[in-house]
Amino acid sequence: MQPSRRTVLAALLAAMLALTAFVLADVLATVVFAITVAYVLYPLQQALRGRGFSTRAAAVAATATAFLAILAIAVPFVYLLYSRRAEFVAFLRSIPSEIPVEVSGFSYVVETAPLLDAAVAAIRSLATSVATTAPVFALKALLLVMVVYGLLYAPTAPRVALLRLCPGEYHDVLFALHRRTANTLRAIYVLQAATAFGTFVVAFALFALLGYSSPFALAVVAGMLQFIPVLGPSIVILALAAMDVVAGNAVRALLVAGLGLFFVGFVPDAVIRPRLAGETTDLPVSVYFVGFVGGLLSLGAIGFVVGPLVVALFAEVVNLLSDGPVSEQTKLSDRPAEEGRGRSVDDPSGLSGGSVTDSLGATETADAGDGVTPTDPTDG
Repeated sequence: MQPSRRTVLAALLAAMLALTAFVLADVLATVVFAITVAYVLYPLQQALRGRGFSTRAAAVAATATAFLAILAIAVPFVYLLYSRRAEFVAFLRSIPSEIPVEVSGFSYVVETAPLLDAAVAAIRSLATSVATTAPVFALKALLLVMVVYGLLYAPTAPRVALLRLCPGEYHDVLFALHRRTANTLRAIYVLQAATAFGTFVVAFALFALLGYSSPFALAVVAGMLQFIPVLGPSIVILALAAMDVVAGNAVRALLVAGLGLFFVGFVPDAVIRPRLAGETTDLPVSVYFVGFVGGLLSLGAIGFVVGPLVVALFAEVVNLLSDGPVSEQTKLSDRPAEEGRGRSVDDPSGLSGGSVTDSLGATETADAGDGVTPTDPTDG
């Protein structure tokens, strides 16, 4: 028997997706990030459409909102680093070749010349890398904007294509996965923003308590670096500790290193993020944390979104399977026990109102009927 047109098109789509992923491997993470951003912005696009905006204007406005949000995160961080560049250079020039450190009556001499050479080499390498990758970064930013705009301009096109390829009785599965994806992505981004804000609050309190001259600016940098998961805020803490050691303030260096690495570097990711995750992502904390850590280790920075999302979709598929109809093998194996109770498998309640198979079949038919149209009635 020849395969149907739907089967051939589904196989062709899978092959083209694999080929596209191979050809666009260098920008695949950018495309995936753009898709997640479009999912989050879709309710805004729908709200603008409801207020009378055209499809193009709503897509432009929603895309511009995302672009401005990214600038709002990046610009303060870049400005603070740029405005403090003179202080940083003066600090490097003021470091002596040897630094005596006294702790509890013991004296140590720290040789800084090798450390300074390594720091200068690292800064030069970073500057060269930034200059080299700047054009690539600009192209990826342009690609991000174009993909987000394209998805918001025609948001139902991928959905319609999938619905046409999928048999009608499985449309409810597609809609369930779509709803889970949308809810999880929105929760992840809200969770990330809340964790960054919590990092800012804790860092500001700690830096002010320890007597640093610019606790607000330092806390802003720590909060912004929280978008570099796990290790971000620790960079600020270690830099402050190194500056205190050079200045001869060993006690404050130990305090900021110990308290900062715990309260600023560890607590937001280990306490704030998991606690909010259980409330926002509709996932157990342990499951979310597995997806978060596994995604970071496997995929890098984009993994903090993709990891929990994959785990959430896996949990949704498990829920769909657990809610599915009972197989014939299960019903036959349960027949003696049911008959021993004076009830048949077809009517486990003892009533004659219909069989389990009939009721589940009706439910499946109703669900499938909800997915006939290309618009999910519960989407929002």
